[in-house]
Amino acid sequence: MDPKLQPIAEKVHAGERLSERDGVALLGSRDIWSIGELAGLVRERLHGRTAYYNINRHLNYSNVCALSCKFCSFYRKRGQDGAYQFSTEQVAEEAVRAAAAGATEMHIVGGLHPYLPFAYYTEMLEGIRQAAPRLHIKAFTAVEIVHLARISQRAKDLGGVLSDLKAAGLGSLPGGGAEVFDDRVHDEAFKGKIRSDMWLTVHREAHRLGLMSNATILYGHIESVEDRVAHLCMLREAQDEAISEGHAGRFQTIIPLPFVPDGSELEHLPGPSGLDDLKMLAVSRLMLDNFAHVKAFWIMQTLALSQLSLQFGVDDIDGTVVWYDITKVDSVDQHQEVGVAELRRAVVEAGYDPVERDTLYRRVYRDGAKWTTSGDVRVVASGQRAVTAAV
Repeated sequence: MDPKLQPIAEKVHAGERLSERDGVALLGSRDIWSIGELAGLVRERLHGRTAYYNINRHLNYSNVCALSCKFCSFYRKRGQDGAYQFSTEQVAEEAVRAAAAGATEMHIVGGLHPYLPFAYYTEMLEGIRQAAPRLHIKAFTAVEIVHLARISQRAKDLGGVLSDLKAAGLGSLPGGGAEVFDDRVHDEAFKGKIRSDMWLTVHREAHRLGLMSNATILYGHIESVEDRVAHLCMLREAQDEAISEGHAGRFQTIIPLPFVPDGSELEHLPGPSGLDDLKMLAVSRLMLDNFAHVKAFWIMQTLALSQLSLQFGVDDIDGTVVWYDITKVDSVDQHQEVGVAELRRAVVEAGYDPVERDTLYRRVYRDGAKWTTSGDVRVVASGQRAVTAAV
């Protein structure tokens, strides 16, 4: 073991919280195997040999966006070649197809469309709920929520906007739009996007309303190792707050996202390596002791690396996805799908037990497209801290 990791290893074995300095030391070390072993220990405490996946369908309702972030190859301006927008009827049709295929979740995000009214979003949710009432709707990043508050002329009433969306059918928030919580990085790579304080405020409001949410970090571009660790610590503090205040909602999982440079204004950068991906996933598991889950998003990390990541602290390899337009690592178009058999085989080959979950990490019992969930929830311990996980 790298001698610098020895005191960190002692903390991990004792169930003690790691410091920001510890996180920097972990990311700075080249001892990937010791880091993976420590993350695997924490993962085993929380989830044993279980590895989760879900049957879901992603939908990007529009790529028209008011922002022009340097790292993004997804956005288009209205009228530009490749720009598109789904009608609410088309979204409902996609929901019907997803439900017929056995999906338990619709994951919906898009650009900050400057011309769509707030009613478009509530009608979208209501249409899905009417067309496919059993689908859980995980939709709209914190960046989109702030945009919806602005277009509805309620910029200071994020809670009211979230309440309206929840009433229309919103079930939880995805974790996108966090990027990296650092003002220098923010101003250089995604100026105009909401900063960390506003992103965290949206999720705090969602937690207060009983909505679960996820969190992300986009790494491997112009940020530093210190920036990455500070980001994780800010998420950890926000989760501490949700737990201490007794909110029904909280963060469920962290999804570290590697920067994919192709097609963006930052495509001259190399992006993170596979070793960097594994290290970031493992360190996320070690630092976020109050997060129940760590997810490898195979769309961006590839299924092969996601499979390996199960030995580096990851307990969730996401789902079937089907249609995803934001990044394209192994595909040239929006159709990016992995079947259930392939997901399960990847888990088994890695030495773990595949368990289908719904959005809230309840175990799914399935008979073809028909399914039920356990609905049972237990509390598992991470050191001396409790986090929520589903059986």
